[in-house]
Amino acid sequence: MRLNLDFPWRAPVAPAGHEPAKNTESTAWARNWGARMVRACLVEYVWRPAVEIAASPTRRGAERLAGLEGEAVIFVANHRSHLDTPLMMTSIPDPWRHKLVVAAAADYFFNTRLKSTASALVMGAVPIDRERTGREGAYELARLLREGWSLLLYPEGGRSPDGWGQPFRGGAAYLAHRCGVPVVPVYLAGTHSVMPKGSKFPKAGRTLVLFGDPIRIDPSERIRRLNRRIEAAVSELADEVRTDWWQARRRSCAGETPSLHGPEAASWRRGWALGDRGGVTRRSWPRT
Repeated sequence: MRLNLDFPWRAPVAPAGHEPAKNTESTAWARNWGARMVRACLVEYVWRPAVEIAASPTRRGAERLAGLEGEAVIFVANHRSHLDTPLMMTSIPDPWRHKLVVAAAADYFFNTRLKSTASALVMGAVPIDRERTGREGAYELARLLREGWSLLLYPEGGRSPDGWGQPFRGGAAYLAHRCGVPVVPVYLAGTHSVMPKGSKFPKAGRTLVLFGDPIRIDPSERIRRLNRRIEAAVSELADEVRTDWWQARRRSCAGETPSLHGPEAASWRRGWALGDRGGVTRRSWPRT
């Protein structure tokens, strides 16, 4: 008896005389009941204790999501480390945590069949081409949002090379505007120190996850303006982490919120200015 195994065990089929389209493999299999149960077990019983040991996270602001029950949501966060996604997937509260997809760079997480399968199963990842605007990826994410799935998206398009933020791209604003779903801004602090870009293993440290007030969508608002609002909301959360809620609100109202991008200066000056920007402190691995 011959088994007919479809993707992810074999490559997608293309019509005769045509090359297979890049990243055409479907990740729908990773959203069926069995895959979701496997992912939930990994999140709760593998990722959660691992994140607690390596990153000692503090989580704040979840009460700001109280009015969103039953709604699909786009979670938008700054991006400094590969630790960001495990930290977010163990921090996003129920009911969104276990009905969540992650927009992942196709050229990194879906460049081999093994990585594609692992990314879809472990993270619920959906491939997104970050080099150009792809309709297929946007349509897939829009369809999932309309079906009630929530989305984790990093608008910077990639991890920060030095800990400072990068300009936000408009994907989150476009999807929120098109689907009419709220955006929840999130600021992650400390992940660059624990596991900076280029490192393979984390160093013991402390991290913080701060959820902001949901951003409701005005259908008449232009997408570029909405994108600026989303980036400003994450910047205000960063300011709140470094100071306090009241000072951050005052600076926001005065248009004086510090930028996520850091000073235009040499790398050593940017590193010095970054300092302990996250408001978290390092710790050592426990001695045996």
